[in-house]
Amino acid sequence: MPLLLLKDLPRYECLLEGAKEFPDLDPSACEAFLHLLRTSDEVFSLVENDLAVHGISHGRFGVLMLLWNPAQRRIDAAHAAGDCSSGPRTPAELADAAGVTRATMTGLIDTLERDGFVRREPNPTDRRMMSVLLTGKAERFLVGILPAHFKLMTRIMAPLSESERKTLVRLLTKVLENASEISVPATEPARGPPVIC
Repeated sequence: MPLLLLKDLPRYECLLEGAKEFPDLDPSACEAFLHLLRTSDEVFSLVENDLAVHGISHGRFGVLMLLWNPAQRRIDAAHAAGDCSSGPRTPAELADAAGVTRATMTGLIDTLERDGFVRREPNPTDRRMMSVLLTGKAERFLVGILPAHFKLMTRIMAPLSESERKTLVRLLTKVLENASEISVPATEPARGPPVIC
């Protein structure tokens, strides 16, 4: 589901008019924010559709990518037996890294395990915990789809020069850090959606 339910964004002049009624509405901040959400929706949709062609959801793909570490891949007896030596992680570590609840991660791991992409085994350092590891099937799947996935990323970012990309990353990092610091108390009453022309 899209984050922003607007295909056509309001013109800047419309935001200026809205600021007359709502003094807290900063037109340039609102314009940048809406463009960020609209772009995020479009990019997410492109990636989601690309992954769907390969029969995998965004969430499940994210778990595979969290477990996959090509620098650690080795061709050895374990790999030949259908396993790979990617970085195992606990379900809790995966949930934290993905920014989802542990229950959500358990569901993702369950479906990946059912489809033969991951396996659970006792953690070698703490037998009370389970580690999640990629299987050889997952390794082959990722090696098969990643070239096209990376090409899609390159196509999406093609209009920007290398310098513009670095600037974009720097600016988005500033917004992300600020958003992470902002905390809205759960008890604060909802004020309803802003009125936009």
